[in-house]
Amino acid sequence: MSRTTRGLNDTGVAAEVVLADVRESPLSVDEVLDAVRDPRAGGIATFIGVVRELDGDRGVDSLDYSSHPSAPQVLREIAERVATGGDVIRVAVLHRVGHLQVAEIAVVVAVSAAHRSAALEVCRELVDAVKATVPIWKHQIFADGSD
Repeated sequence: MSRTTRGLNDTGVAAEVVLADVRESPLSVDEVLDAVRDPRAGGIATFIGVVRELDGDRGVDSLDYSSHPSAPQVLREIAERVATGGDVIRVAVLHRVGHLQVAEIAVVVAVSAAHRSAALEVCRELVDAVKATVPIWKHQIFADGSD
């Protein structure tokens, strides 16, 4: 689901959601970064979420992400909503589902804006909204075999 959608941001500029998808295949940081590049942008903020080796004091072996069929649409709707803030130009977000090992990329978010402060602010807002709202669930398998 990588169609482009447009909405006016706070400065009346047409902000674009250029990429919003849930994928089973490994994610490309370059794909997401390239999607938000624009000559009008003075800043691009990115976030790369990876599977960490510890959760608290417990070792993590791997994890499995699963999603509801509505997850890609919910992801796009959230991206469209945050794209209307500040002087955002382009937004891209990918989330991985399936089996992931430690250090694999689980989510990539990028936001370009005329100024760095808006790019950073909207990137953080999008990451927080994705975590809180998109119907994607994490099942952790710990190093001791428990889950």
